Amino acid sequence: MTTTEHKNKNTAVNNMEPLFAKDYNVYINHTDAGGIVYHANHLVFFENCRRDWFTKLGLNGYFLQTDDGDIQHFVVSQADLQYKRAILLDEVISVHIDKVELKPASIIFYQSIHRSTSDKASNQLLSSTKIVIACVQNLVKPEPMANNEINNNQPDNAVNTTPMRPIRVPRELQDAIEQAISEQMNERL
Repeated sequence: MTTTEHKNKNTAVNNMEPLFAKDYNVYINHTDAGGIVYHANHLVFFENCRRDWFTKLGLNGYFLQTDDGDIQHFVVSQADLQYKRAILLDEVISVHIDKVELKPASIIFYQSIHRSTSDKASNQLLSSTKIVIACVQNLVKPEPMANNEINNNQPDNAVNTTPMRPIRVPRELQDAIEQAISEQMNERL
């Protein structure tokens, strides 16, 4: 592949409409002392975008309750971030969900952050990520503790941990994501 072909291929990918995009303001609490977004806050913006997309799809965030009362939710099992350019205080950034892959017990999100400008073609890529969220189910149901009742026979870390097991992505969520992907593909045609 020639350099020109490679550039054209990248341009085509970057110009594709994302599955979902939302603008966010960068506030002082997102930045370090130099006014640059702290590296971990890129993950916060990616998380907020996924949560906002789920809300748009009519899903109540990451916690789903089965008919049996079991709680199913998601945990990040992998995050691969690429930092390209600094995100600065008082900027408006556009956070995208570019692509989603459904696996039996996880969802892979390809996301990116862009400097938001009025000219969509000139938006600068600031960072990108591949994030894998795994679907899990709590194995025990938490019981309410009586007023300040603590079991002194358990180590401190045992009191706050809930055993989980991986499970299949709930059908309701799979259907909503597949429909959103299908609608986007139809819009491109």
